[in-house]
Amino acid sequence: MSELRAFFDTLCPLPPDTWERLEPLFSPLTLRKGEYFLTAGALARQIGFLSEGVMRAFYRNDEGEEYNKHFFVPYCLIGGYASLITGQPNQIVQQALTDCRILVADYGQLTALYDTSPELERAARRLAEQFFVNKEEREIELVLCNATERYARFQQQFPGLEQVIPQYHIASYLGITPTQLSRIRRR
Repeated sequence: MSELRAFFDTLCPLPPDTWERLEPLFSPLTLRKGEYFLTAGALARQIGFLSEGVMRAFYRNDEGEEYNKHFFVPYCLIGGYASLITGQPNQIVQQALTDCRILVADYGQLTALYDTSPELERAARRLAEQFFVNKEEREIELVLCNATERYARFQQQFPGLEQVIPQYHIASYLGITPTQLSRIRRR
């Protein structure tokens, strides 16, 4: 729980009474490598805090091809954000690439605290702003950067991750083939 509290404090320090109401909403969940936190077509109802392990978020097209959208490493929030907000079925799959420890809370219970805790609502807004900026940066990267530049940015954003996950996941994230990634890595 200390990591979760530190995470929220970086967004907006929460007063002790807010933390006393927030902390009991979270319970531990362990995912084994290959297990899913969220599947396509399901309604997202929970938000998670990744405290250990690596996860990926990806899309799967009708032909079964997968496209990695994002990697999650400690300490961050995970969940189907669009589904949580809109109440529509989730389109993004979230899967553990390693064994993971997560603290999970019901999103509805969490957002119910916004009415009595402006600090928590402020933290959520700042988190949403970060998500927006990260999404825009990622879109710009995919359109304006070549594969070598995208790979360099991946290495900066996720140091050491190459030694933990399969290369084909990295290639998918970069929008290239595993063969192209091998060529870039050799240079």
